[in-house]
Amino acid sequence: MTEAILLVGGKGTRLRPLTVHTPKPMVPAAGVPFLTHQLARARAAGVEHIVLATSYLAEVFEPYFGDGSALGLHLEYVTEEEPLGTGGAIRNVASRLHSAPGDPVLIFNGDILTGLDIAALVDTHRTTGADVSLHLTKVADPRAFGLVPTDETGRVTAFLEKPQTPEEIVTDQINAGAYVFDRSVIDTIPAGRPVSVERETFPGLLESGAHLQGMVDSTYWLDLGTPQAFVRGSADLVLGRAPSPAVPGRCGDRLIMETADVAPDAKITGGSSVGPRARVGAGARIDGSAVLEGAVVEPGARVRDSLIGAGARIGARTVLEGAVIGDGARIGADNELRDGIRVWCGAEIPEASVRFSSDQ
Repeated sequence: MTEAILLVGGKGTRLRPLTVHTPKPMVPAAGVPFLTHQLARARAAGVEHIVLATSYLAEVFEPYFGDGSALGLHLEYVTEEEPLGTGGAIRNVASRLHSAPGDPVLIFNGDILTGLDIAALVDTHRTTGADVSLHLTKVADPRAFGLVPTDETGRVTAFLEKPQTPEEIVTDQINAGAYVFDRSVIDTIPAGRPVSVERETFPGLLESGAHLQGMVDSTYWLDLGTPQAFVRGSADLVLGRAPSPAVPGRCGDRLIMETADVAPDAKITGGSSVGPRARVGAGARIDGSAVLEGAVVEPGARVRDSLIGAGARIGARTVLEGAVIGDGARIGADNELRDGIRVWCGAEIPEASVRFSSDQ
């Protein structure tokens, strides 16, 4: 396995305001852009050439990663002029692949944090002779997901929409967002129009008699589509619950980047990360949270399960719990923001003006 396609074109609407200025895969998790963790894990599995299918804020990726040589990779970038969906994005970058028709190509999504054994998925694809192999994971409550039942050999038998009744829950297996395609299968995806692999490509292949193989891997898996999930994923990377060779330092209770300034009596716990040039004042408490580059947490503030955007400022004694603060926002002293509240980029909240806010 030497090639992969990485789908990083989504707008990250559910993650706003984190994605107003930054594409979702470039939002920092455990001190570095989330995409860094995916690229590093792919390289560790033997992938050498990756084509990034970009769209939203596409101009951000290449200046940061360049040709990929710093990561031991050869990176290329292809930008969609119009949104093409997952299948359309895969087809749109096919001309950059070097693989022969029968070679396997790894495809993965830019918003999934997983401990998937990539090499095992590729090996499953080769040994079963599949046309497409899918990483499947088991979830306790599959109602929010499309279901992927398999037979006793692991061969996929159907793709089912989100179940509406208990009787429709025929399996706890879901599509986990990583695939291996035979190169020739990619060329059968229609070009130049939106295509969904989940709704069109996979069901169409199944109907035509193609061999779609499922591999259940129930190691760590998390869709980082919401701010709460993103904060959790960042903390799990720091704590070592989610594996990544790209965490910049030892896994543990906290990650403080080299240029950050943290007061000696500040308490940073729960997998929290403090980004470059960020400052944390005396007596502040940060638990299970991410403080991004250049942000300031003033003395006595309490931050839990929250994300503080780049350049934002949190006033003294302010309490954040389950909050998302956009880049450059200013939260005055003695405020209390809880329950999933989101503060937009550049917004200002005067001191002692908010004591509690419900999810919005």
